[in-house]
This record gives sequence, C-alpha cells and structure tokens, in this order.
Amino acid sequence: MNKEQLVNAIAAQTTTTKKEADTILSATLETIMEAVATGDKVTLVGFGSFEARNRNARTGRNPQTGEPITIPATRVPAFSAGKLFKEKVAGQS
Repeated sequence: MNKEQLVNAIAAQTTTTKKEADTILSATLETIMEAVATGDKVTLVGFGSFEARNRNARTGRNPQTGEPITIPATRVPAFSAGKLFKEKVAGQS
C-alpha cells in the first residue's frame, strides 16, 4: 500500500475528503519525524513506538576491492511494533 492508497482508505473510513485525509496523514507523519529527530519517543498504544537509536561504529568491506573500511557511528530511526499490531499480523497466515 502506498501513500495514495492509504489516503483513499482513510477517506473511505471517515467523513473526510481525500484532500483532508492527505493533509492529516502528512501532518501526522511530519510530527512523528520531528519528534523522533529531536530525541523524543512517540508511542501509539497498540500500534507501536518510534524512536531514534544509536548505531555504533563498525568495520565493513568495500565491495569492489574487499578492503576493510570504517563505518562511522550514527543515529537511525527505529520502530517497534506494539502487542496488538504483532497479534494482528500473526493471525493473518
């Protein structure tokens, strides 16, 4: 499902237009990204949590030469699925 399909599904399940649903979805995603970027954890009970995690520096290999390289430490976004989300996916065999 892409963003357009998600917007259509939201509009179909609510009393909003597709344009309003797109605005709401975009604002929600932007708010989550801004919060995580500033170090906050965003928890949506039953759905999951978004947070920033630190990834340590590590050694990798240049695929063309096979020569070892150092990959620097960085912060990355992470998502942990909530219990209800996990149960819903597990039940869909």
